[in-house]
This record gives sequence, structure tokens and C-alpha cells, in this order.
Amino acid sequence: MLIEFSVTNFRSIRERQTLSLTASPDAKHLPQNVSTGPREGLRLLRSAVIYGPNAAGKSNLLRAVETVRHLVQNSATGGQEGLRLPVTPFLLSPVSAAQPSEFEILFVDNDGVRYHYGCAVSAERVHKEWLVASPRGRSQRWFERVFVPASATYEWWFGPHFKAERAERKVWQEFTRPNALFLSTAIQLNNEQLKPAFLWLTQKLIVLRPGAGQDLNPFLSLQLLRKDGGKERIMQFMRAADVGIDRLELLEEDLPPPLSTGLPAVGPFGVEVRFNIPPGVSPPAPKRLRVLAWHKHPDSSEEVAIDMADESDGTRKLFEFTGGWLRALESGATLFVDELDRSLHPHMTRFLVGLFQGRTNEKNAQLIFTTHDTTLLDAGLLRRDQIWFVEKDAARSSHFYSLLDYSPRKEEALERGYLKGRYGAIPLVGNLEA
Repeated sequence: MLIEFSVTNFRSIRERQTLSLTASPDAKHLPQNVSTGPREGLRLLRSAVIYGPNAAGKSNLLRAVETVRHLVQNSATGGQEGLRLPVTPFLLSPVSAAQPSEFEILFVDNDGVRYHYGCAVSAERVHKEWLVASPRGRSQRWFERVFVPASATYEWWFGPHFKAERAERKVWQEFTRPNALFLSTAIQLNNEQLKPAFLWLTQKLIVLRPGAGQDLNPFLSLQLLRKDGGKERIMQFMRAADVGIDRLELLEEDLPPPLSTGLPAVGPFGVEVRFNIPPGVSPPAPKRLRVLAWHKHPDSSEEVAIDMADESDGTRKLFEFTGGWLRALESGATLFVDELDRSLHPHMTRFLVGLFQGRTNEKNAQLIFTTHDTTLLDAGLLRRDQIWFVEKDAARSSHFYSLLDYSPRKEEALERGYLKGRYGAIPLVGNLEA
């Protein structure tokens, strides 16, 4: 589970900004929204929402998380010497523009081991990287590397609890390129001790942003439809959302000419369907995947089939969410979603958020999302420590802050039941201002 994420000097974020999922000690607000986690004494929030105007920097926080996950997973295998890293500092200051971006993430895995991982990265190289683990409640610095500009070399330090022979460490150091993370490289060279941290960062940390190639798409749902019991799992999800669909049917159809001449299969949402083909095996004939949504006729027991592509934007979006949402809940992942309310009715957004905060969230999955939907500012749904805001200062730098930072005694913060920021007034529902 995610404990805390911090970022400095990345895109619109100049000064260090921290998003914390640690629950406040106040137990009177929605205790079911807090998970004790796999480690004793750790109280973490199941969800958090980030509000702010357009171009304030909400998405850049998610980009920062996505950058860390991408570098950990791909920096050792997805590039070569000299390849620039996908990092952009705060460019509106000459000082910041010349400095690396810094990322830190604290999390706890399913075994209750707490990790603190961080790196400072520019487009040219990794400037610093370290990992601290607390397997028995005591911090152990396993490794650290720092680039020394004067000598154009790295200084390395390995703690006494880092399990490796000197020869192994030397190999891992030598194979770690300046533009690759040691964590990523060591895993490729079969380091077992670092694998739990690597797997959490690459498999339990999910970032979904529109237009980033990782937006929620129907393939996770289509994949689930093809599995035994998958249709019923999706239908439980759809029925709970009350969209009027009685059952779903997946059709695999041959593409009509001339599309059958080697072009990729296209699904009902206008996206490409790819098949995993082993080397040396001829690919199968391209297929078009269609989903039929069956509705009961209101005046009889007959059913009517409607192509999913012809359903409402909200219903299609809900279907796209279903596979990824269920996967996150079943694996206990930490899921970041940008613009959760796109094409969704506020009741649907509330339903999706509620799944992470109810009894169905048995694996302690977490949801962090951005939205403009102010109907979620409800004391019956969210605690004060789950609500975050972002705005830009006079230097055009993004700042994140929690609703807990506001004091009810400050007139400039709360006035007539409204929270006031640079971007206008947001109504507070229920007891959030208390």
C-alpha cells in the first residue's frame, strides 16, 4: 500500500510536494475508509481525491508517479547508452531547469515490509538513487549511488543487510548505465532481495491517464469476458451500477474484405486488438471483437441486443473501467486515475469510489484520482484527510495541500460553508467543514 509520494522539480512542480495516504488520528470520520494495512500500527487511507482548476498541475503529480514506475520497469531494458530519459524539470526558473527531478515513494508490501525508494533524475542520467527497507520495523539502507560531477563517476554504498557477494555487487554496478536505475538493472541480473520492491512498483502501482496510451480501455474487460466466470463478475459490477444491462455477450467475427488483408483487428471502441504470437508461428486471421449488451424489454420478457458501441458514453466508460477496476481490487493495487469523472454521471463516479471504501475491498487496494466533480465533497463519502487541492502560485509553480491544512477558524479558508481557493468556491456537503 502507498504511504507517501513526494516530487520536486518536475514539470509544473518546483518545490517539494507530498501526497500522504496516512490517515489522521481523528476516528470520528468514516473509519471504514481507513485500512490498518499489512503492518501493525499503520493506518492508511483507501482513497484520495485531488481537485484543482485546469492547468494547475493535477495531472503532473500522476505523471510523476508514472515516470517512477516506467523508469523502474524499463530503464535497464528499454534503452541504450546515451538515450535521454523522459524527465522534464520546472522550466520557468533557470536554476530549476538545470537541476534533476527528484522522486520519493514510501510503501508497504503484502508481507508488511516498508520501503522508502528515491531517485534524482535528469534527461541525461540518474544523479542519485537509494533504497531503505524496514523488514522488522528497523530501517536498513540497502544501497545508495551518487553521481560526482567533479570526477564524472558514481560513488556507491551498500549496507550490511544488502545480500550480495562483493563480486556480484561489482557486476551489478558495472552493468548499471548512467541512464538506468540500479533497481531495474539488478533485477535483470537476478537479484532476489530487491524483487519485492520491484514487483510492487511495477505491478501494484497503476497510473491511468487520458491520452497517455495507458488510459482505461476495453481490453481488460474483454479479456475478463473470455475467462471462465468472467461474464458474471463483470455483470455483478454492471448490475450494482444499475445501467439496465441484463447480460453481456462477446462476439469474435471475421473481418469483412478488404479489411481481412492483414490489417489489425478493430474492436467496437475503435482501438487495435493485438494477439500474442510466439516466434515462428503464423498469426491467425484477424478478428473483430464486438460486445452485445442485452436489455430486457420493459413490456415483455423478451431481450433486445444493443452493440456496446451504441450504448451511452457513460455505459461504455463503465464497461472500460470494469476490467481494470476489478483487477486493482483483486490484486490490492494502488490505482491513480486522471479525470475519473470523464463521461460519467456523478452517481456513477460515486459508485466507483465507493467500491474502494466498502467491504468489497478485501485486499486493501487504494484509489487516488483527480476530478472536477464537487458532489463527492460529502462527509458521507470522504474524510477531510482524503481531500486534496492544487493551485499555482505567482511563480506558476504547483502546490498541493490537504483539506486538513485548513482551519475552521480562518475566515479566508471557510466562509458560509464554502472552501475558497484561487480557482473559486467549492461547496462543502455535510460535516466536512467541522
